[in-house]
Amino acid sequence: MATKDFDYKTFAQNLAGQAQELVPQDFNDEQKQYVINTLGNFSMMAGQALAEDPNLNFNAEQSTYITQIIAEWSFHKSVDVIRSGIPRQHWDGIMQKIAYTIFEIAKQTFSQGLPSDQILEIIEHQVGKAYSDAIDELKNRGIIDDTLQEFAKSQSNMEKMTQEARIQQEQQVQEQNNIVDQNLPQPAGRTNVTTENKLPAIDSKVLKLATVAMLFKRMNQDKVQTILNKFDQSDAEDVIKYMKLPNLAEKIGPQNALRCLKEIKEQIPKISDFSTTKIVKKIKNFASKYSANELDTILIKERIGVKRLVYTALEDKYYDKIPPKVASIVATYLQNSV
Repeated sequence: MATKDFDYKTFAQNLAGQAQELVPQDFNDEQKQYVINTLGNFSMMAGQALAEDPNLNFNAEQSTYITQIIAEWSFHKSVDVIRSGIPRQHWDGIMQKIAYTIFEIAKQTFSQGLPSDQILEIIEHQVGKAYSDAIDELKNRGIIDDTLQEFAKSQSNMEKMTQEARIQQEQQVQEQNNIVDQNLPQPAGRTNVTTENKLPAIDSKVLKLATVAMLFKRMNQDKVQTILNKFDQSDAEDVIKYMKLPNLAEKIGPQNALRCLKEIKEQIPKISDFSTTKIVKKIKNFASKYSANELDTILIKERIGVKRLVYTALEDKYYDKIPPKVASIVATYLQNSV
């Protein structure tokens, strides 16, 4: 039966609007518009078929999911077609073959009730095959030569964006790990050892929280609030209280602060701590709070790589195309965004 509660027009328009922010900046206006229009048109046509075809039996959630998959791959492969060097008059033919393939495979796999990660894997394989076959056809017809054929097949905007995201996330992790280094108090030369250089006879946790408060007073307050949101509530309240104390640094003492900050730095996870087993467990704990349908809804707006990471984790496996450091950040993001 037709899916009357699926507003495919608004959804397709929203997807096209999101694409405007993701189109490569090195594209000219005509190329950018081609990507946006291709994604929007294919999303609209797929959405209309899913919403109005009485022979299809998908609910609104499934229809939304299928339409988004078509939109994402339309975006990536239209970018690949443009970068391939293939003459403009052949772009539409390639993209139509890809869109048709996605639609048909999505209908079959969803109708069979396959797991989401398996559906995404099958579609990814079939998209690559359809793209490659379309290029081979142009070569066989004498429209492109061997060199252009090979170059066109080497294009993969999805892998390019994944790599860029990986680099960006790794840089963010490095920046976070450098916060302590950047704010370590610098010793002012040799001084006589006094009682100030000894840790005070108070709870070490109190001293560490006070030291964190001293560190936070020197940081951007928006970043401070983001970090505090991850603290235990009582600890966060203590840190805020200590931040309001006058002459906090003098009360803690430079040597005490130095030693506490070093201990805090040592407790920050190193690269080796991002074990794939811990990531899989973290994602499974997140996903266990939702039904399969609820989880699909939550992940609708996420990238294919994120979906693959989650669905693979549910099978007690790790999606190794995403580096562990990046996957750990993604897992934390999913927990905090819902």
